[in-house]
Amino acid sequence: MPCRAIASFEVTTWDQSTYDTPEDAPPLSRATVRKVFRGEVEGASTAELLMCRPDDSSGGYIGSERIVGRIGERAGSFVVQHGATQDGDTFDVYGRVLPGSGTGEQAGIRDICTFRHGENGAVFTLDYDLPEAG
Repeated sequence: MPCRAIASFEVTTWDQSTYDTPEDAPPLSRATVRKVFRGEVEGASTAELLMCRPDDSSGGYIGSERIVGRIGERAGSFVVQHGATQDGDTFDVYGRVLPGSGTGEQAGIRDICTFRHGENGAVFTLDYDLPEAG
């Protein structure tokens, strides 16, 4: 049965480096990011992000992130692949749970997720389906 879990998250470390710096194009960078989640998802994660930011009003990233902890009472881990692009005030945000990545009581988890930063802080929304415990 489809469910929704919402959690706030805090970035606890951000280790970024540039790996491509052409003279006539925007640089490419990567960051290893660690987060803590509180709410209907409780736990921690590690993400690897690849980014490009041509200027203050455009950019994008893609990332793979393993979240370890609890969704409600079910413990385990799963991987999400997510990203976003920005073109002025327009944002395209997307994310999916990687099929087959769930462990423990989260084995079989699937569906979509988003990470958003706004006036209410940083929010992770997970729309998911999990097989019945058993």
